[in-house]
Parts: sequence; C-alpha cells; structure tokens
Amino acid sequence: MPTFVYILASIHTTTVQDFNYTNLENEVDVDPAPVSRTLRSLSQSNIIGSLHERVTRSKSTNTNICLYSCFLPQTVPNNISEALKDSSWIKAMQEELLQFQIQNVWTLVDLPEGHYAIGTRWLYRNKSHERGIVLRNKARLIAQGYTQEEGIDYEEVFAPVAHLEAIRLFLAYSAYMNFTVYQMDVKCAFLYGVINDEVYVQQPPGFEDKDFPHRVMKLDKALYGLHQAPRKWYETLSSHLMENGFKRGRIDQTLFLKKKDKDLFLVQIYVDDIIFGSTSKELCKEYEAIMQSKFQMSFMGEMNFFLGLQVTQAQDGIFINQEKYIKKILKKFSFENVQSIRTPLDKAHKLEPDESGKHVDQTYYRSLIGSLMYLTASRPDIMFAVCLCARYQANPKESHLQAVKRIFRYLKGKAALGLWYPKDGNFELHAYTDSDYGGCNLDRKSTSGGCQFLGPRLISWQCKKQTNVSVSTAEAEYIAASACCSQVLWCQNQLLDYGFNFLKTPIYIDNTTAIFITSNPVQHSKTKHIEIRYHFLRDNSEKGLIVLVQVSIENQLADLFTKAFDQGRFEHLVKAIGMINYEP
Repeated sequence: MPTFVYILASIHTTTVQDFNYTNLENEVDVDPAPVSRTLRSLSQSNIIGSLHERVTRSKSTNTNICLYSCFLPQTVPNNISEALKDSSWIKAMQEELLQFQIQNVWTLVDLPEGHYAIGTRWLYRNKSHERGIVLRNKARLIAQGYTQEEGIDYEEVFAPVAHLEAIRLFLAYSAYMNFTVYQMDVKCAFLYGVINDEVYVQQPPGFEDKDFPHRVMKLDKALYGLHQAPRKWYETLSSHLMENGFKRGRIDQTLFLKKKDKDLFLVQIYVDDIIFGSTSKELCKEYEAIMQSKFQMSFMGEMNFFLGLQVTQAQDGIFINQEKYIKKILKKFSFENVQSIRTPLDKAHKLEPDESGKHVDQTYYRSLIGSLMYLTASRPDIMFAVCLCARYQANPKESHLQAVKRIFRYLKGKAALGLWYPKDGNFELHAYTDSDYGGCNLDRKSTSGGCQFLGPRLISWQCKKQTNVSVSTAEAEYIAASACCSQVLWCQNQLLDYGFNFLKTPIYIDNTTAIFITSNPVQHSKTKHIEIRYHFLRDNSEKGLIVLVQVSIENQLADLFTKAFDQGRFEHLVKAIGMINYEP
C-alpha cells in the first residue's frame, strides 16, 4: 500500500481559544473572499462517549459553527490545480485517501496485458448547515464509471433505495408512537463494499506515487462512480444487519426491523443516509454499537433534514416541509420579488397545445418543471398544477410558461406550508379517489387522482393522466379507483412490517355507478369495454382487502389532484389534507 504525501507550507493557525471577545470592534470591514485557515483545535465536548470511539457529534451551537466556518474556504475549486493551492482542500483530499488506506481499498500493481485502467477525478463540495454556513470541505475521489463495459467490468448493478412514501409512512408511525427519529451517516460508505470483478483505476490526480508513476490501482473494494458500487454497499450493510438479528421488510428491501418484547426498532436506508427510531432507547444504543463495530459513523442527532425534506420533531407531532428548497429555486429563477398569489392554478385556465402561441426556451421551461417536481415530495397542493404544466414540455409556449410562473408566485407566499403529522388521532388506513372526466384538452383523456391517509396523516398521493379515453364518468372513476387500490395494497403490505394488518380498507369515491360495477360481476354493455386489468379492483373488493364507500363531492379530498379550484375551495382542501404553516 503506497502512502500518498503532499508537503504543506506551514501556515499560521489561530484557534477559537485565542480570541479575546472583549477586544472586538463594533464595525469591521470583511473581505468578500475570506482567507482560508485550518482550524486544528476542536473542543472535546463535541465528542460522544470515549475519545477512542469513532462517532462524532454534528450539532453544535450557532456561535461555534460561525467561528469554525471562518477558517474554511467558501469557494469550491474547479480542478485539481486550484485545489492544490489551498491547504484546506489538500487536507480534505488527504482525509479521503486516508480512508482508502484504512479500508484497504486498492493495491498498486502493473497493469496486466489486455486490461485497461478506468480514469479517476476529484469532486469538491462544501457541506453546509441548514442556514447555509459552511461546516466542512469535502473532497471525493470517484472513478469515471461511464467507461466501464457491461459483462467485463460489472454484471448486476441494481440496488434498492427507499421510496418517499416509505419515508413519510415511517415518520407518520413515529409521530403516532411518539418516539424520536434519529439520523446517521456512514463515512465513505461505498468503500466497504467488496467487489469480485477485476477492476483497475488510475492513480488519484495530484497524488501519484513518485517511484511508480505508471502503475495502476487494482480495486478490492468499491469506489464511488463504479456501476456496481451501490449494490455492493447495500449487500455489505444488509448482511451486517441481518447477522445481528434484524429482519428485512417484506416488500421494502430498505426497511430493517427488530422486535424485542413489545418494542419495535426500525431502520430506513437511502444509500448511505440512515434514519432509525424505536419505542425503546436501549434498542437505539444497541443499534449504534452494532454499526460502530463495522463502520465509521457520523451520528447526526435528531432527524431534521433528509433527502431534501426539512423535518421538525415537536412534542405534539412531526412537521415536514421544503421551505429552504423553495427559497433556493425562487432565487435561482429570479422570483424572489414577485407578487404572491393564493392559488397555484387559475380555475378558468385553458391550457392546451396553443399551436399559434409564442415559443419559449425549452431548456428553461423543463428546468422550471424539474425543480417543481422535486418539490411535490412534500407539497401535494401543487401536484395537479405541476403535472398539468409538465404535459407541454415537448413544445412549451408563452401561455404554458405563464402558468408555471403562477405556481412560483403561489410558492412565494406559501413557502413555509407543509405536512403535519399529529401525535394524537387514530392510525387507520383509508383513501380517497376521484377523476376529472375528459379533463385533458390535448387528447380528452381523464385525470386520475388519489390520496392515502393513516388517520389524519397524509402519506401518499397520485395525479396521473389515464392511458385510455373513457367513454363515461363511471369508467373514468372506476379506472381511478383501480389505481388508488394499487397504492392501498402497497400501504397494507408495508404496514404488516409495522405490526398492522388492515382489511377492508375504505376507499372513498363520489360515483355510485363505479361502486355498483365493483359489486356486480355481471358484464353488460356499459362495462364490457373496460379493460380486464382494471377489474382487479373488483377482485380485491371480493377478497375483503378494500371496500368502496360513497362520499359527497364536498368531502372528496382527492379533488385536489384532479382539477383547479377557486381560492375558497382550494384552501379548504389544503387544510383538510393536513397542510399547515407550523411555527415551533
């Protein structure tokens, strides 16, 4: 194993303890490009447990964060040449290579005849606090996996990741059971995955071995950028958990659980980001010890930011929103100073292909839609408007762009709006389904809408244009109910791992004819044209898994995902599905 050494010029280091806080000026001119320093003296109070353990505390006071940030470069280098001019980025690269040495990732060898070496490159980024304060300079060495050839460098690459519905279900359950959800991060997770393929990579740029500059690295562990890296990491992690008494979810392969008496411990995995919680604190401590025994972990305390979702865990429930992301995209697309509006879509909208309309930049339009689609992870109130505008990405016109801008104007005034999961309330699974008959002006296809709840907690929702043209409202509603039934069955199977067995789950629908079609197996002229695949709704109704229940149009919550409304009706539906402005 070669040792990579880069000689650093000695620099003066100032520690936090050296500051005299009584000798500060009231007004100080600050250089917009701060001089980077290296902070070497850290308080031992930020270390959890024994000094020899490998778990650190990520949370600290705002004062310490700001002081520490003063010593870190705020800009990200564009290439290795720029990075080698800054001692902080050199240190970050050395820390990355040190992990390679600890994990025995590679071996320096001569390239065998008939093989080729995959290129490597450095990626640089600043890890920031929720408020945008730089906490850490991170350098990541990645392999240029796009040069790999299937069948030679890798075989199977699929690795499961958690669905957002699974994350929301996890949070809904934790709110109902009133336990805290914690978060941890695995340092250099992919380096733990053992690969069996014969893969060679070039030496890291800027850190080549001076004695053997033409040799290559033979990989024994997975490297970021390789096609098989996520799968190998998942295999390593799942094997370790199952060896220590955990069971994998029946349908969700990223959910791991352990039961002890009446207590249940849950782990949800999204690549190297892990959230966990339990009704027993002892099980949480036991889990931390299990993970520390094999991996280097960063314990990040209570879950407050995960997959772009801001999570606030309060005594009376859990609040989920994406306010930080909304402000980011408003700034990115220069909508910070626009006038806000109360609804995302005009009730009298007439969005259509608009062949005679003025063309707009397709790339810009798609960028707006892509940013909004990511936002629908916690904002069901804009789901229908975004999906409707997304239908015109192939040939956007000025009228379509104005509709998208209206959504941003709505977000400007409702940036803090989010989903509220209360601690109180029942935990019964139920759903709503609806359709907008022939609502698409493009091809007269109907739009299906649906939403699923656990008590008052909204965990999933759908808005999708149907693939067939329905000839009646009953057919459109029947097809929408079939799609909703599929999601309900997923929720039922997922909740089996949580210890809940829901049968005869009510699906509320406002069309009596669709209910009659479900309960009447006789094929007649009004139903024989409906495709067979939609009749599995009837099969599940006969099995007792679901039951269609009549609901009035006024109480049909799935309406929010099928059409536009005026301000009064829209705000009523948004409140009814559990969206609020939460202030701790």
